[in-house]
Amino acid sequence: MSSILRILWAIAPKTAPRPHINCNRCGAFKAYHCSGKFRVNANGKRIDAWLIYRCIDCDNSWNFGVLERRNRRDIEPALLHALEGNDPALARRHAFDVVALRSRVGRVEEFPDVTIRKEALDDRPEKTTALELQLELEMPTSLRLDRLLAGELGISRSRLQSWEDKRLLIVAPDGAKALRRPARPGTVIRVDLAGEADSDAIVSAAGG
Repeated sequence: MSSILRILWAIAPKTAPRPHINCNRCGAFKAYHCSGKFRVNANGKRIDAWLIYRCIDCDNSWNFGVLERRNRRDIEPALLHALEGNDPALARRHAFDVVALRSRVGRVEEFPDVTIRKEALDDRPEKTTALELQLELEMPTSLRLDRLLAGELGISRSRLQSWEDKRLLIVAPDGAKALRRPARPGTVIRVDLAGEADSDAIVSAAGG
């Protein structure tokens, strides 16, 4: 039996990015949070749709464009139904589209908090000497890979760096530079635990 344990980490960000907008009620730039609600307006056969944001201090609204002057016949009925019904999954997808937000406003505040579902892809060997962590991301996160690994494995970032220096930790496809960047989908982290006294604790923390 192999002594390598493969584990899938399915990662989802918790807090949606917040655009900072000049609030005409507060008279200053303020963070706005996603309300989870859409506004849909029909002008003849043309449809406009927005995701509604609210100022965190005064509740003033700001509309983030989702559809603009689209012909009703060109919109899938399921999408229109989701917009009109404030579908949570659709609202979440647009709320976490930081690229689209940045195209509309100058500053967008991102948050590194995530939830992780861990699933062992193999039966745990009697003695696990190596881990292979496969990352699956629901959508992009600003959480750096080294902070993710340190927090979830219960070890320090300096120890991660030491493992990398000794080639006990290998990140594919981007190598060591990936540790200092946000976690990316499709990343695979391999850790050699053969000489680590606390290997069982690390494997348990990894989800094995």
